[in-house]
Amino acid sequence: MALTGLTGSRVRERRLAASISQADLARAVGISASYLNLIEHNRRRISDAVLAKLATVLGVEPAILAEGAAGGAAQDVRAAAVLGGGSTPELDRMDEFLGRFPGWADLVAEQYRRIGHLERMVAALNDRISHDPHLSLALHEVLSAVSSVRSTAAILAETEDIDPDWRARFHGNLHVDSERLAIGAEVLVAYLDGSEQEADTGAAAPQEELEAWLAEHDWHFDALEVGGGGPEAMARGVAGLASAAARVLAQDWLVQAAHDAKALPLAAFEAALAKDPQGGDPLRLAQAFGCDVLTVFRRLAFRKRAKEGLVICDGAGALTVRKPVEGFTLPRHDAACPLWPLYSALSRPSQPVAALVEMPGLTRRHFYVRAHCSVTYPQGFGGPELRTAAMLIAKHSVPKTDEAFVPVGSSCRICARKGCVARREPSIIAQAV
Repeated sequence: MALTGLTGSRVRERRLAASISQADLARAVGISASYLNLIEHNRRRISDAVLAKLATVLGVEPAILAEGAAGGAAQDVRAAAVLGGGSTPELDRMDEFLGRFPGWADLVAEQYRRIGHLERMVAALNDRISHDPHLSLALHEVLSAVSSVRSTAAILAETEDIDPDWRARFHGNLHVDSERLAIGAEVLVAYLDGSEQEADTGAAAPQEELEAWLAEHDWHFDALEVGGGGPEAMARGVAGLASAAARVLAQDWLVQAAHDAKALPLAAFEAALAKDPQGGDPLRLAQAFGCDVLTVFRRLAFRKRAKEGLVICDGAGALTVRKPVEGFTLPRHDAACPLWPLYSALSRPSQPVAALVEMPGLTRRHFYVRAHCSVTYPQGFGGPELRTAAMLIAKHSVPKTDEAFVPVGSSCRICARKGCVARREPSIIAQAV
């Protein structure tokens, strides 16, 4: 079957239209969530067998995912019309346009999807180029080797009466620096191209490596539940992580998750959720179980098949935990949007903060977020105050016309909102939305 370069984009659009999460679709098809993420971003070819399974779960013909179809373009054409900026397309004649010019309709839909794909790619590349410590180190090594080669070559070229012994030393240094430059260039190219392991995980730092590993397991381990063996049962999985730093972070995460499972036993917690008339109010649950609100947040987000996302930051505002939810873009290295309720909670310890927020993009997404901050004094009265804030993110799929949303973003560099009062720097995305 002929697969186009946008087959993955069609899979993504169909999944979003069906309100299916990446984790649920991957589980139904029998592949990992990280591999499905690569497919949806057109970074992996899809075998006919996997394509057939995806089509079955999404309720479409495989040919529609592989080759596209004008009839399936209506939703994307309408979305493109809404985002037309200064132009005013005739939405009331869209059916006529789709019927009379199916080729043009499919082209508009493809361009709409491609713009969305490129927008996400720009955001990812911006983070990687601007803030990736591994890339910075590789570039520094190459530039250092280039400077050494240039200095040595200049001495040899401009000095005629160099002692033979010194000339031999300079030649030796030039050889060593040339080899260092070659190795550094190979490392840089390999990193930019991405090794097979890095391409599968998308990880460029220990925290990202940990998050990719947790995402593959849907952020939940049965072994951590009461009577399941605890963190020790996960020793083999932790040992499989590439970097020592990621293994340390994983061990800390498992210990915390096991502590949360003990404080909020799964069966009792699920029963309390079912009985709660407010659908799982974290404050009420914390009071019922006699635990911290952040413990409830983690338990809500790290349950089996949990649909909530979660971000946790320290007192400096650095994100230490990033469990994403579809449509709510989380920054990889940049400071996050200062308008997030997370930071309001950080400045107001023990006070609950809740808000409806809207993320920008080709399709506006709405979310209900709840944030809370806890304060600890691990060294007592004489020690520092440590603040930890968390924000629970849930989709708000059917907004009412009279609901007001707080406009937020991911980070200033990749947020093109006009007139934002909290902007720190200009956006690299030219067209404001």
